[in-house]
Amino acid sequence: MAFDIADNKPHQASLLPLSIGAMGVVYGDIGTSPIYTLKECFYGSHAIPLNTVNLLGVLSLIFWSLTFVVTLKYLTFVMRADNHGEGGIFSLLALLNTQSKDKWSARSKQMIIVAALVGAALLYGDGVITPAISVLSAIEGLEFITVSAKPFVLPLTCFVLFSLFAVQKYGTTLIGRVFGPIMLLWFASLALMGGYQIIQNPDVLVAINPFYAIYFFQHHFQAAFFVLGAVVLCITGGEALYADMGHFGVKAIRLSWFSLVFPSLILNYFGQGALLLNQKSSHPFYSMAPDSLRVGLVILATFATIIASQALISGVFSLTRQAMQLGYLNRLQIVHTSSETEGQIYIPVVNYLMMIACLLIVLMFQESGRLAAAYGIAVTANMVLTSFLFFFVLTKLWKWPLKLAIPLISLFLVFDLIYFASNLVKFADGGWLPSFLAAALCLLFFTWKDGRTLLSQRIGNTVLPLFLDSSGDASVVPQPGTSHLYLPKQVLKVRDIPIDFLSQDIINDVLRVPGTAIFMAISDHQVPIVLIHHLKLNHVLHEQVVMLSVKSENKPFVADEDAVIIKSLSSGVYLVSISCGFMQSPDVPDLLAKIDVFGQSILPETSTYFLGHQTLLVNEVSKDLARWRKQLFIFMTRNAWSAAQFFRLPTDRVIEMGIYIEL
Repeated sequence: MAFDIADNKPHQASLLPLSIGAMGVVYGDIGTSPIYTLKECFYGSHAIPLNTVNLLGVLSLIFWSLTFVVTLKYLTFVMRADNHGEGGIFSLLALLNTQSKDKWSARSKQMIIVAALVGAALLYGDGVITPAISVLSAIEGLEFITVSAKPFVLPLTCFVLFSLFAVQKYGTTLIGRVFGPIMLLWFASLALMGGYQIIQNPDVLVAINPFYAIYFFQHHFQAAFFVLGAVVLCITGGEALYADMGHFGVKAIRLSWFSLVFPSLILNYFGQGALLLNQKSSHPFYSMAPDSLRVGLVILATFATIIASQALISGVFSLTRQAMQLGYLNRLQIVHTSSETEGQIYIPVVNYLMMIACLLIVLMFQESGRLAAAYGIAVTANMVLTSFLFFFVLTKLWKWPLKLAIPLISLFLVFDLIYFASNLVKFADGGWLPSFLAAALCLLFFTWKDGRTLLSQRIGNTVLPLFLDSSGDASVVPQPGTSHLYLPKQVLKVRDIPIDFLSQDIINDVLRVPGTAIFMAISDHQVPIVLIHHLKLNHVLHEQVVMLSVKSENKPFVADEDAVIIKSLSSGVYLVSISCGFMQSPDVPDLLAKIDVFGQSILPETSTYFLGHQTLLVNEVSKDLARWRKQLFIFMTRNAWSAAQFFRLPTDRVIEMGIYIEL
C-alpha cells in the first residue's frame, strides 16, 4: 500500500494497487464466507431441507442481501459519512459530536454515545469469532478429502491461530505485500469454480429474481426465518467496508467490489447452488473443485482465512487505540511496527487476550458448524446500530427531510432487524458468547468514562484556575506575551492551600534553577496539580516552565503544524497545548522538538518532565458511583500503561510525584 507519511492517508493516484490491497484487508472476511455459508443453510444446526424451492429461495436471499446491505447501504450511502476520510463507528460518533450544527438534547446525545459504544463492543466479539470460524472452516476441508484427517483438524487449527497471533508483534508490512495477490487469486478461483458449475446448470440463475425469495417467505415462512441466521453469514465482514475506508479510500474499495469481489461471490454462491441441484454434498464449496485440486484449494483457503483474520485483528488494534484516545478505555501499551505508516500498531495485551479467546472458542465448539451458531448476533446488532446512527447523519448533518430519511433508514432496518431477530434464536446455541463479550466491554467503556469524569471532579477540587490577567482587574487587557500567572488569594483559601507557598507574586519571588521543567496537565485552563505540589515541597522553579496538556480531537488526524498551541506567560512560563487525532498516538518529545518556545527547541535531553502519580482510594461516604464500579476503575487505572510511555517521554528524564485521591 502507498501511504502519505505526513498524514497517513493513501495516495489517490495509486487506485489500482489500493484496490488490489483492499481485496485482502477489506474483503478478507466477506470473501471467505462462501466456504461455510451455504453449507450452514442446509447442513447446519438450523438447517432446512435441501430441495429446489428452498435452494432457489436461499440463493435469492443471498443475492439481494449482498445487493442491499453491502452495495446499497454501506458502499452507496454509509461510506459517504466520512470523518476527514476515515470511517468506523467511533469515527461516526466523533463526526456527529463535532459537525452537527444543531444543539443535541441530553437524551439524544446519550443515545448516540451508547449506540456507538455498544456497536464498538460488538465488533470486538466479531474480531474474536472471525479468526476461529474462518481458519477452522478452511482446515475442515481436509476431512472432505480424507476422513483420516479429522483428528488433526483441531490441533492444526490451534497451531495456525497461535502462529497468527505470535507474529503480530513483527507488524503487517511483510505479510501486507502478499495480501492483495493471494486474495486476487482467491477471488479468481471463486469465480472460476462457480462459473464452471453454472455452465453445467444455468437454470440456477433464475434465483436472481427476487420473486423466489418472496415466494420462499410466503410459503415457508418458518424455515425461511430460521435459515436467515445462516444466510447472514454471507454479509459478515460488510461492516469492515466502512471501518477500513481511511486505509484505502472510497474509490478503491468500490472498484474492488464492483470489478471482482461482488461478481466472484455471486458466481461462487450460485455455482454451489448449481452443484446442489444435481447432487447432495455436505460441503458444496470443496465439492466444486476437481479431486486433484482439492488439497491446493484447502491450502489457498487457509491462507485466505489467515488474511481475513489478520484484517480483523488489525482492526481491533485500531479500534482499541481510538477508544483510548476518545477517553473510553485506559491506556494500554502500543507498539508501532512501522517507521513509515503510523497506523500499523500492535497492542500486546489485546493480542494475547484475543489469542486465548480464539483458542478457547475453537476447543469449546470444535466444529465450524457449531461455531456458526455463535456468529451473526454481533454482526447484525452492529448493522442495526449503524443504521440508527446514520439516521442522525442524514437528518442532523446532511439536513435530509424526514420524508426522505425515514423511508431509506426503514429499508435498511427491514434487512437489519429481520436478520437480527433470526439470529436471536441461536442465542442458546452460542450466540451468548459475542453478547457476553460485548456486555463486558461496554462495562469497561462506561466505567472508565464515568470514573475519569469523577476523578476530574475530585482533582478539580484541588487545582487552581489559570488566569492570564496580571492585575486581576477584568477591565485590564494584557498585551500579547506579557500576561502573568495570577493565583488569587481568595481561590487559595477556598482550596485550603497554604498561602506561604503560593502567593500572588510566587512566579517572581521563588528561587529559579537552570533548565526546563515540563509539567503535564489534564487541561489547558488549570494549573497542573503536580506543579502546585512541586512548589509546596521543593520551593523552586526552573528557568523555563512549560505547562503541557494533551487532548484528543474528534477527527482522525491533526497535522503537525496545527497540533501545538503556545501561550507565553510571564517570567519564562509557557502554556502549551498539544492536539492529536483519535487515530494517532501522541509523541510529545517529537512535537516539542519541532517548535520554538523561548528562542530554542525543547530538546528531550535538556528537559525534565513532571508527572502526577495518582493513588486512588474508595470513599465509602460518596455515592457518585457504585462501589464495585469504583473498584473496577481503580483496577483499570493501576493496570494502565504509564503516561511516560504512552506519551513516549524519555524515561530517564521523568519525575513522578505521588498524590492520594479519594473517589
